[in-house]
Amino acid sequence: MTESKYTRQTVTEVRSWVPGKLFSLRVTRDPGFIFKAGQFARVGLPESGRPDAEPTLWRAYSMVSGPLDNELEFYSIVVPDGAFSPRLAALKPGDPVYIEKNPYGFLTIDRFGVPAGAAAGAARSGGQHSDLWLLATGTGLSAYLSILRDPDTWTTFRRIILIHGVRHASELAYRQEIEGWSSLPEFADIRRADPRKLIYVPIATREALPGMPQARLTTLIEDGRLESLVGEKLDPATAKVMLCGNPDMLADARKLLGARGFAPGRRGVPGNLAVENYW
Repeated sequence: MTESKYTRQTVTEVRSWVPGKLFSLRVTRDPGFIFKAGQFARVGLPESGRPDAEPTLWRAYSMVSGPLDNELEFYSIVVPDGAFSPRLAALKPGDPVYIEKNPYGFLTIDRFGVPAGAAAGAARSGGQHSDLWLLATGTGLSAYLSILRDPDTWTTFRRIILIHGVRHASELAYRQEIEGWSSLPEFADIRRADPRKLIYVPIATREALPGMPQARLTTLIEDGRLESLVGEKLDPATAKVMLCGNPDMLADARKLLGARGFAPGRRGVPGNLAVENYW
């Protein structure tokens, strides 16, 4: 008998962020499923709707959970009349879900050729190290949550800058968790060394947020306001940038950042830009 390419897991929690639109799903994790922060899994459901039928519908979802977490978590938008996401959103704790055994994707910090924990060593030696800019729209935030839950991220980069662009404030999923990260006891030493270790900038294009411009992420890159908000420069010599979100944002941001000297790695040479289309 051919070995199965997937495992059957169990839903443990479903969380609604915007009813009928945005939700998170937490499921059990097979001990053999090993992944890097930023990677995605292929999630499956039976097309027939019968829970015990073979999974025939598959979609890719970035892990929200960290590589060391005991469960897997996914964050999704409900596509109206879609074949998959409405059914995924309708699952309840105890329901089965299927996960392919192998993770996928290259939106990981090792893409930049920076060894894990390199910043900690650089800090001790007084050397220069990079800032990590995580630019996302919508559910493109998913991979970054996994990256932020990986301890290596916090020791590898001088500063972590997370920008999340949405239409309405209600769509800023995980906002409270992100804002509370730097105050966690396990980050006490990091916080004392640099109170601005994590900089989080939530942006809504159709709703005014206190102290934030009401503009597209790409507009803020182009006119320089993003750097003013953050208090850091988007300098290709010192910044590593990740882009994840809708195709229009990715295309425009790549063009803007490319003009500044940001480029993906090639032929074994690490770059300073990593991109993943989340559609």
